[in-house]
Amino acid sequence: MLESLLKICMFAKLRYKKKIPIMSLKKKVDDAIKEAMKAQNKDRLRALRAIKSAILLAETKEGKIGELTEAEELQLLMKASKQRKDSAQIYEQQGRTDLLAVEEAEIAVLEEFLPKMLSADELKAEISAIIAKVGASSPKDMGKVMGVASKELAGKAEGKQISEMVKALLS
Repeated sequence: MLESLLKICMFAKLRYKKKIPIMSLKKKVDDAIKEAMKAQNKDRLRALRAIKSAILLAETKEGKIGELTEAEELQLLMKASKQRKDSAQIYEQQGRTDLLAVEEAEIAVLEEFLPKMLSADELKAEISAIIAKVGASSPKDMGKVMGVASKELAGKAEGKQISEMVKALLS
């Protein structure tokens, strides 16, 4: 406990000296909500409020203390984006264009807060480097590669894409 407090104090001192601005996802969303309200953009406002709601739920979840870390925020956004993409796919299959448009609008807003995703070629290069670093040579080593790749590529690619590329490269 004492060590973590010392680290926080040292970081705060460093941040103060270098004047590093830190803006949490919650603050960014709050600012975007204000802008959407001023512009009277109801679709964007609905998506932003959904993000804020998810953040507040995660912050008040049992056992959680304080604000979310950057990794937790990223994980939360990735999960919300994946849920909306899955819903959009279902709506498209069922021919529900009205609901599909709503989901696609929310996906667009979510992607503003997510880091840029890797292209297929970039993903292949990253995973090839990870395979070489881990020393994997066969499909039996997929677990080792996935463990490292999931951590290093979090937020840059979806887990399904990473898994498919690892399978392809190890086969």
